[in-house]
Amino acid sequence: MLYLAEVQKKTGFIGSGKPEFKLLACQRSENSWSAVTGDETLVAPDDASYNAGALVMVEVSNNRQIQRHYEAGRSLTTILQNFSNLSKKSKTQEEEIEQWKQSLTFQSQELNRRELELETRQEQVEQAEADLEQLDAQRQELDQLRQSLEQQQEELTRKNQDLEGAWAHLNGEMRRLEEQRAEGSTAAGLDPEQVANLQGALNRLTEAVMPVEALRDPLTHATDGLNYHQGLLGDYRQALEDQRPGLEQRQQELDQQASQLNQRWADWRQAEAALMAKREELKLRQQMVKTQQEQIQTLTDTLQAQANLHQKIYDLLNTTDKVRLSKKVDVAALEAMDLDHLQTMVGDLEKDLEKMSRFVSDQEEELTLEQQAIDEIQLKIEQASEFERLQLETEIEEEQDRYQMLNETLVGQRRNLLEREEVLSQHQAVLRRRQGLTVEETQVSAVDLEPLLNTIDVQRQHTTDTIQALETEVKKLQDGISQLKKEIESAESALTTHRSEVEAFEADLRRQQQDLAGLMGKLAVCEELLNPAQESVNGLRQSLENLTGAVTKLQEVNDYQLQAIAELRQTVVSVGTPQVAAS
Repeated sequence: MLYLAEVQKKTGFIGSGKPEFKLLACQRSENSWSAVTGDETLVAPDDASYNAGALVMVEVSNNRQIQRHYEAGRSLTTILQNFSNLSKKSKTQEEEIEQWKQSLTFQSQELNRRELELETRQEQVEQAEADLEQLDAQRQELDQLRQSLEQQQEELTRKNQDLEGAWAHLNGEMRRLEEQRAEGSTAAGLDPEQVANLQGALNRLTEAVMPVEALRDPLTHATDGLNYHQGLLGDYRQALEDQRPGLEQRQQELDQQASQLNQRWADWRQAEAALMAKREELKLRQQMVKTQQEQIQTLTDTLQAQANLHQKIYDLLNTTDKVRLSKKVDVAALEAMDLDHLQTMVGDLEKDLEKMSRFVSDQEEELTLEQQAIDEIQLKIEQASEFERLQLETEIEEEQDRYQMLNETLVGQRRNLLEREEVLSQHQAVLRRRQGLTVEETQVSAVDLEPLLNTIDVQRQHTTDTIQALETEVKKLQDGISQLKKEIESAESALTTHRSEVEAFEADLRRQQQDLAGLMGKLAVCEELLNPAQESVNGLRQSLENLTGAVTKLQEVNDYQLQAIAELRQTVVSVGTPQVAAS
């Protein structure tokens, strides 16, 4: 388990004591830390050469043994950066959630308004349908009225026929009367039987005259009903005409919204293309970082080879004393130093080098593990889906940051280790010569190796400068990659939000189009029902007008017939009077 600890050194009357690690915080997960309760300390290992008060990262096993320790500066920086990134991401997500809430509230209000409009129009359509059903019932009533009028017309025709028969009989009697008058009948008048026959014929004619008032009441009622129905039809048609502009305007609005939908989809595709371009740019930059890291690793190997060559040249000091030493060590002072003091100094240098070597070896092993973790994540990215790739890219970025920080730390530690090895080698060479342990050698000419060492130092410095320049460039690229990833995350979030809004807009538009199509269909059905109803009303009106004309004509005929009957009745009475007097 990983802990954050503070280095403490207890002091006493005989000097400083062994350092201890006071545990401050414990890592629970990748981004979760908790404070250590109590005052828990662990004894620092022998290779812990930290100053009092320094902060270190300590890996502790289950049996509370320290497995590894290193300075906490860069780790704390990484933790703070991750915390800052999480805070920014959380703030961004909160802003997005708030925007979603506002958008959903607006959409809900707009949806409620449209639902109210549709409910109102639906009620109007339902009312129109109910009115049409009533109109259909009234049309059936008009049909029944038409049948009644037709029956009355048939009865009128029948009575006209009876009237014509009575007139024919009356005309026959009148002709006989005229014939009798022409023949010079002895009788001055009609006999009672003839008078009775004529009176009977006149009575039948009078009875055959149909009362016109009995026909006027149904005609008036039918005309009033027809006018009422015509008014309803006019109101329905006007209501439909009033709804038509609103529906046409709604259709225009939906057409505009359809154009807006196409434009919003075009904008979304353009944003998606821009996002894909940024992803490609991110891959290119990551590849550049990987290439430069490989160059750094190659140069680091070259630097190590140069250091090995430098060490081998120093090893030649063990075989001869005719080689000038490096200027880093005061050889004259070592030659004049007490031998015991020199041995103690060499022993201290050996212990210090051993601690440093173990520490650097542990760091090298950790660097190798980090590289393996990066390779594994890279392999997962190549096989992952789009959603998993985004999460894995964040993980590989964090691993690369840790690798970079550890590698930068190791560069200085490697150089420090090499310098200590050189100093120890020179001290050991002087000590062996003073102890008389030099190996016998064949006589050779003296060789001055210092120019070669200086050349190697220059090459090492050049390699180091190149590595530092590449590391600076990699750092810039990684900063640019981090910024680009933030832009990609923001663009992805905005693109997802944009797509959701466009899809919601499209679904709402489709629903409105379906509702409008239903209303337009009902309007067309109502118009189809109104046209036959209007034709039926027109036919009834024509029939009523014909019947009214026939009744008026019948009234004139009845008046004429009644007048003629009265005159005939007077004639019969006057003609029959002499016959009655004679008898």
